[in-house]
Amino acid sequence: MSANKFVQELYQLKLKNTQVFPDKVITEQFIDQLFALLFVPRSGRQQTIVEFQNEYESLKSHLSTLVYDVVHDGNRTQSITDKFFDELPSLHELLLKDAAAITAYDPAAESFEEVIVAYPGFFAIAVYRFAHQLWEQQVKILPRLFTEYAHGKTGIDIHPGAAIGESFFIDHGTGIVIGETTVIGNNVRIYQGVTLGALSGTKEKAAGKRHPSIEDNVIIYSGATILGGETVIGKNSTIGGNVWITYSVPAGSLVYHKSEVVAKKDFSFTDAVNGILGRRDSAAV
Repeated sequence: MSANKFVQELYQLKLKNTQVFPDKVITEQFIDQLFALLFVPRSGRQQTIVEFQNEYESLKSHLSTLVYDVVHDGNRTQSITDKFFDELPSLHELLLKDAAAITAYDPAAESFEEVIVAYPGFFAIAVYRFAHQLWEQQVKILPRLFTEYAHGKTGIDIHPGAAIGESFFIDHGTGIVIGETTVIGNNVRIYQGVTLGALSGTKEKAAGKRHPSIEDNVIIYSGATILGGETVIGKNSTIGGNVWITYSVPAGSLVYHKSEVVAKKDFSFTDAVNGILGRRDSAAV
């Protein structure tokens, strides 16, 4: 196929696709502006209350534009936007509890303000809570754009459909995956590389609960993988690093992966290689 013919066919496909999606750049600007309005201290000249109120109203207009590109209905757009901003005080209160939990549990956190402006885990949680509110309001696509923006910035992938309680703590965060039907209780701590995922990715099971439930006061250390919609991690449990769990764990459990680490003071590289090759040979037999 010639380049010219391909361009023409591609153009015709574009004409047939009448679906309008929210602009990703504008979506990301809204997230940054909302986060800054709620949390980031202003530098330079202090705003007046009138200027601050105008900025707040501007954000409502900004969200309306994004929502309209999804629902294509003026009345519903206004209703969704009003509901989101009605819930914003509650979302802000939840996020202050999240920030307080991070400040309390992370020894490296020197202040509440540092957590808010510098911690990727807090940013990812904030964007998730904004997205979840819209998800609960049956807005499609836009919540995914919200959380994928946070995913790209932080390496933390939280589906907007997940249900997460208060005082949620993420440390470091890179590589965390939290699936759509995950349920997380209050005062849960999760470290980098944790996956709360599904055992099966088939479309037939998409409507059911595919991801685990994590009850209150659970700690999940780095590299742990917990899978399955029927898997429940009981309250007050500690899940060690690098474990693989596809079954429920009773309350108050300690689950850990046991491996053998051998340290030698004197050894040669040749002996080490021969030892590895020897184990491979015996395993093959």
